[in-house]
Formats: sequence, structure tokens, C-alpha cells
Amino acid sequence: MNPTIEEQIPIHIYELKKEITKIKKRSEELGIRSGKTEEYLNQFLELKMKDAESLEADLIKLAIPRLKDFHIKKLIDLLPASEEELKIVLQGYTLTVTKDSSKKIVDTIKKYLPEDQ
Repeated sequence: MNPTIEEQIPIHIYELKKEITKIKKRSEELGIRSGKTEEYLNQFLELKMKDAESLEADLIKLAIPRLKDFHIKKLIDLLPASEEELKIVLQGYTLTVTKDSSKKIVDTIKKYLPEDQ
């Protein structure tokens, strides 16, 4: 048996949590990797799934030029709370974001962050 990759679709960690929950319901018990992944997600998820989906929709609505779907997924994963953090997150990509666009992105993310941040 030689599996092939049909397509690669980026997902954020909240979608991953949803998929692991489906697997857990179907199989009753998770494998070692899935179990470790679930453990990690339970420790680090800061938003509820519906908030993550709303944040994704809001970031898409901003219509920032050249900001692609996988960039948005990464922003949801890391939730940068300042323009400096946003710059650090996006420096790994060949993407430049204007100061105004950076402010819009950070302001949108801040609406969803817990109060203690």
C-alpha cells in the first residue's frame, strides 16, 4: 500500500482540534501521535471554535492585498497581539504588509483575545 497526497489544504489549530474530536468519536481511542497532539491543543488553545471561525471571516473581510489563506491560518494559530508580533509571524514569508494593514490585522485579532493578554 502506497498512499498518495491528493491535495494539501492548510488548517488552523482549531480545525485540527475539531478533526481530532471526530476521530476520537469514531475510534474511541486515539493513537500515540493523535493523543499527544490533543494534549498539546488542550494546553494552548485560547479561543473557542466559533470565535476562531469568526476571526477567520473577519480577517478575510479585511481584504489585505497578498494576504493568502495560509497566512490567515498562521495568524489564527499564533494570535499576534501587537504589530511587532505580527511582523515576526509574517517575516518567514515573502510578504510585505503596510503599517495601516498591520494595524487593522492586530486590531481585529485583539477583539478575540482573552482579556488577560
